[in-house]
Amino acid sequence: MSEAEAPTTVSDVVSTETVESTEVQAESVERPDWLPEKFESPEALAESYSSLEAKLGKGETELRENIIKELEEQAYSERPASAGEYQMPEEIPDDFVVDNELLDWWSSHCFENGFNQEEFASGLEVWQQAISGAQPDIPAETAKLGDNANARIEAVSLWSQKFFPPEYEDSIMRLGETAEGIMALELMMQSLSTNQMTDQASTPSAVSQTELEEMMRDERYWKAGKRDPNYVKQVQEGYNRIYGNTK
Repeated sequence: MSEAEAPTTVSDVVSTETVESTEVQAESVERPDWLPEKFESPEALAESYSSLEAKLGKGETELRENIIKELEEQAYSERPASAGEYQMPEEIPDDFVVDNELLDWWSSHCFENGFNQEEFASGLEVWQQAISGAQPDIPAETAKLGDNANARIEAVSLWSQKFFPPEYEDSIMRLGETAEGIMALELMMQSLSTNQMTDQASTPSAVSQTELEEMMRDERYWKAGKRDPNYVKQVQEGYNRIYGNTK
């Protein structure tokens, strides 16, 4: 009997059935019921899901970037092309612009934050008001000194120029910008006059501070149109005698 005609044994049958059973089991394990037909395995499904997730994530990033870009374009749409192209308001003096580091900072700040021309000018207006507020209101301060304000201011000015050294001139000028400053200087004048008049009591020609102040209230000293040069000179010479200046 040849090998081709050898009878089928029980072992052969069992081996065949075992292979078929293993193939069926392998097919059952490798392809679950929930796996879509277009995917060969759960691993293929997982890989596809990961790829989709990456694409979606990339899309969200691009979308976010596009939204941010659009918002920035809207925020900066009304600012000029550069920080140096903001227009100065007409009420700002020209000398305020030259070499002004604070103004340069404000221009850069406005540009970086997308401020338009109106917002730039509004900030300068507040700035100027703050600066102006720090300056005394000269007419109002003068009014506080009464009708003979100009005469009082002139008397203090003449006295301070003779009494204080030149290096104190700026400080005295700032003090004289307010009514309180003028009155403080007058108090100093009065105090020094009293002390000096005590020393000069034996001098018949000495004129008191009070008498000079009374003379200064006369229209011949302070009122425009009635001012008498000789009378004014008499007052000035009186101050010169009191404070030891004979010029």
